[in-house]
Amino acid sequence: MRRLLTFTCEGATLGATLDEGKGPIGLLMVMGGSQTRVGSHRMYERLSKSLSENGISCFRFDRRGVGDSAGEDPGFRGSGPDIQAALAAFRAEVPALTRILGFGLCDGASALALHGDGIDGLILVNPWLVEAEAGAPPAAAVSAHYRAQLASREGWKRLLTGAVNFRKLIRGLWRIVTGRRQAGLARDIARALRKRRVPSEVILATGDATAIAAAAELRTPLYGGLVQATQTFATNSHTFARPGDEAALLEMVEQAIHSLRR
Repeated sequence: MRRLLTFTCEGATLGATLDEGKGPIGLLMVMGGSQTRVGSHRMYERLSKSLSENGISCFRFDRRGVGDSAGEDPGFRGSGPDIQAALAAFRAEVPALTRILGFGLCDGASALALHGDGIDGLILVNPWLVEAEAGAPPAAAVSAHYRAQLASREGWKRLLTGAVNFRKLIRGLWRIVTGRRQAGLARDIARALRKRRVPSEVILATGDATAIAAAAELRTPLYGGLVQATQTFATNSHTFARPGDEAALLEMVEQAIHSLRR
């Protein structure tokens, strides 16, 4: 059953949607960027519908200043009060829940990792771990792009015939060299996860720049022991909007829920 409702956060009224399932597990869903609780390409709405039909209650909301919610948008770094207020509202609406997991895409995943006190487990989808220069992909994504180019005959042909923009190439290589200086957010999230010690799983779209950057950070010693499992799917859609992506994402989320519910 789907219900529209409101709750308050620091004096502001926030809009929310509850898709109630019949089981004891709930999923608190946090949006990425300035997306409303419907999600890009209706990703959150469709996922909530499918999960609730399989017994998982899903609570999604617009943080302050976004969509149907009043107030000033605090951004993902300042959304801790929004998440805590949403968690309290979720528990009040579905008191029979025995375990509430968090689900977030992009900087919604980052917000959950930073501010997820009281949540029993995290599902982090294409998490935003590297704040790249505005308008530019993260260094790890640039590195993956050029590695793929140089591994192919067509890539070398373009390089040798002058079809490659060398100015763009130099800028890309410079981002690779200096990219490690941009990992402040990754350190903050790792510290938060280590402090809270909440079981966490990651889902990555292998062709997405944000996911490529996240994968590079997750392989570092900083994240050792912080993620219990990582699932990947071959798509370049950040929001899993390509044909076949929706079913794959649902399957991966259900697998993560099954693992984290124990």
